[in-house]
This record gives sequence, structure tokens and C-alpha cells, in this order.
Amino acid sequence: MPPLKLAALVLLAGVMIAIGVLHFVRPKPFVRIVPKFLPAPLTLVYVSGFFEILGGVGLLIPDTRAWAAWGLVALYVAVFPANIYMLTNNISLNPNKPIPRWALWLRLPFQFLFIAWAYWFTG
Repeated sequence: MPPLKLAALVLLAGVMIAIGVLHFVRPKPFVRIVPKFLPAPLTLVYVSGFFEILGGVGLLIPDTRAWAAWGLVALYVAVFPANIYMLTNNISLNPNKPIPRWALWLRLPFQFLFIAWAYWFTG
């Protein structure tokens, strides 16, 4: 694997593992952005955190890399409604530190960047 791709792989894996761990250590901010129409927000936060960690670790193992990458693509698609929910309801992870509307808008295309980034490791 070329050095740049390897660095991108390790970075994505590290980011996913770290964010996944945060879902368990500090779930409250993530619960805030789960759309109200979905049941059991805390459970959904734990489930998404588990799959973020699993995807990050899976990227680091050559035999599971493609499956993990596809799993992360699916996860990014699945959590996209939370980004839309944040934007349409002006919700911040921390109620004491509002996220500017422009940043909430910017989150939407970044989700597609993450999808492309994970897709890079599918095959």
C-alpha cells in the first residue's frame, strides 16, 4: 500500500476508534443529536459507537479491511439523518457552545467525504 494511503487508513481508523470510545465515555452529547422520532437514543449511541470502534479496528486488519470499510460506509449513511437533524433543529453537541449554522451546513458535505474516504479501502 502506498505511504499516503497507509497514512489515510491509519488516520481514519484512529479517528473512528476515538469517536467510538467517546460514545461510551461521554454519550450525552451524542444522545442530543439522535432525531427524536428514533427510539432508545442512548442504545443507538452505544450501537453506533460499537460499530465505529469495530470499523476502525477492522480497517487495521488486512483480512477484514474491505468489510470494515463497507461497514463504515453504511454507518456514515445511517447516521447522516443526525447531521440533518442537527441542522434543521440548530442542535449542538454542547448546549453551552452553540455550533454556528454555517458549520452545521458544512457537516453535511463532510459526511460524503467520510463515505469516499472509507470507500477508498473497500477493494
